[in-house]
Amino acid sequence: MMIIAPILVGLVYVVLMSLIHEPHRRRFNAIMVAGAGAAYLSGGGLGIWEFAFAAVVTYVAYRGLESWTFIGIAWLLHTGWDVVHHLKGAPIIPFLHDSSFGCAICDPVIAIWCFAGGRSVTDFLRARAGSLRRSDGSTDPGLARRAA
Repeated sequence: MMIIAPILVGLVYVVLMSLIHEPHRRRFNAIMVAGAGAAYLSGGGLGIWEFAFAAVVTYVAYRGLESWTFIGIAWLLHTGWDVVHHLKGAPIIPFLHDSSFGCAICDPVIAIWCFAGGRSVTDFLRARAGSLRRSDGSTDPGLARRAA
């Protein structure tokens, strides 16, 4: 469950973000990853390096305002920082020992979606469901079976 739950959190994040229309979705995600980059500042587990990391992620997130690739890179940078914090024993949520580990599992799920262009999963599912319907509105059981 320590691996499945963070993957599910990443998938839920992707679905919820898919509800935001472009170009707002990309810009909102750039802001989200910039915030994630600053999440460790209050804990100070790595001292001055927390500020250096936040500055790097903020720059990459800024580039992400116009590029899904940079947003994906920023999520992977955060993944690396999660791993460092997990190994040091300075979790992102101080009272949840494995929270940085979970974050390190969740973030790559989001990064993969970003590298794929941050496309709307909900739009894809709607289009897919629509293609399973006949022109008269009924569902073709053969198409539904092949799609599954």
